[in-house]
Amino acid sequence: MEGLIPLVNRLQDAFAALGQSCLLDLPQIAVVGGQSAGKSSVLENCVSRDFLPRGSGIVTRRPLVLQLVTAKTEYAEFLHCKGRKFTDFDEVRQEIEVETDRITGVNKGISSIPINLRIYSPHVLSLTLIDLPGITKVPVGDQPPDIEVQIRDMIMQFIARENCLILAVTPANTDLANSDALKLAKEVDPQGLRTIGVITKLDLMDEGTDAREILENKLLPLRRGYIGVVNRSQKDIDGKKDIKAALLAERKFFLSHPAYRHMADRMGTPYLQKVLNQVKPNCTVDNGGYRGSLLPWGRIGIPCKNS
Repeated sequence: MEGLIPLVNRLQDAFAALGQSCLLDLPQIAVVGGQSAGKSSVLENCVSRDFLPRGSGIVTRRPLVLQLVTAKTEYAEFLHCKGRKFTDFDEVRQEIEVETDRITGVNKGISSIPINLRIYSPHVLSLTLIDLPGITKVPVGDQPPDIEVQIRDMIMQFIARENCLILAVTPANTDLANSDALKLAKEVDPQGLRTIGVITKLDLMDEGTDAREILENKLLPLRRGYIGVVNRSQKDIDGKKDIKAALLAERKFFLSHPAYRHMADRMGTPYLQKVLNQVKPNCTVDNGGYRGSLLPWGRIGIPCKNS
């Protein structure tokens, strides 16, 4: 076996099979953001497929451990549906909804028990991402009044770990200083060593405004900086706009925008994928231990047998 990512995936699967969150300090990338920040679109663009549930209120109600594997053929597998290959990604979405309701019920409750989804595709780079519930402040339906605290605690469970890279998703048409994702990230990573800012909805900013200072890392600096992305609009999603066409439109947006064209090669979903793929652990497994376990943002919390 080459690389640490497959081992991490197996460990995450093993804990999920026991109905528990993985408590080991494994290298992972957690996606954090408020409701309607564009987290789902960022993830779908990374996969080049529509596969995540959408709707109002809290849609992601359990952590989704999304294991992307570069392969010649395209299909998906769930840990809880062993042996079944999903080639229809509408069925993947339906299965996420059914499995979420099975544990949390249908009244918008949340659970820290993850759903493990592995997607094989020639259109992905090998990554493991964890999609966490959107940060909310107002309970809806039968949600408990402390739902904000529950979600915050769940997010902190993941991002407080030293080996967790934080993908803090914030829409450009809101005040960056009030970004819930960046606030939480700063609590556990005050120096910004393991936080990447992702700025969405750049195309929805008021005319005459732009996010140049943010993207140039001048406003609220992070050691790893910010990457801007342009997702599909709700109209595009409802109209089933092809993600590949959307990625071409995203590229055109950055190349043609006067505030961003000078940094176009450091913007967009493909660049974000490349960055995340490069910062993953570059390790091999040897005789049951780890070799070269120093991560770009920390050290693995499991001892190297041969060190």
